[in-house]
Amino acid sequence: MHFSSRLLEQAVDEFGRLPGIGKKTALRLVLHLLKQSNSDVSRFTHSIDQLKEQIRYCTTCFNISDQEVCEICTSVKRDHETICVVEDTRDVMAIENTNQYQGVYHVLGGLISPMDGVGPSDLKIDALMERLKNGTVREIILALSATMEGDTTIFYLYRKLKDFDVQVSTIARGIAFGGELEYVDEITLGRSIATRVPYERNIG
Repeated sequence: MHFSSRLLEQAVDEFGRLPGIGKKTALRLVLHLLKQSNSDVSRFTHSIDQLKEQIRYCTTCFNISDQEVCEICTSVKRDHETICVVEDTRDVMAIENTNQYQGVYHVLGGLISPMDGVGPSDLKIDALMERLKNGTVREIILALSATMEGDTTIFYLYRKLKDFDVQVSTIARGIAFGGELEYVDEITLGRSIATRVPYERNIG
């Protein structure tokens, strides 16, 4: 792709580094920004700056938050005896959109993947175990993607959770193998949460 401006090429290269954005889409986005007013562009760049400077991760569940502890963890309307374990914030958003779950969450920050050099120590697994030590949690729902990495992580967590007096459930497999939660439609995901099953049933 030939560029008439070094600045244009530089901006396209930066947009092209975003997931799912190719060079043509990046060029279209940059040209769109050039047509906007200075105030619109300033507002856009300011929101990105604020995102990087002020965003926090909840000290309890590790979901993205504006506060030290997120709104879900501080809500008295949530069931704090049930923790849904997910890979990342996108999964929290997907489950919340179903309106089928009223418990709280724990965001691992990834999945165990030896091929990618991601081990248990790279995830928020120890923090999950700490949350269970006060004895108030009665159920852990392992809502991880139906992939090899997801199943590996679920099995590892199940072995760790056997030391605690909690029920361990997984979401029902209305989700095809290889599917990621963020791409599952809300009805299917909602039913999978509502009809969750004890994990022992999957390994028996």
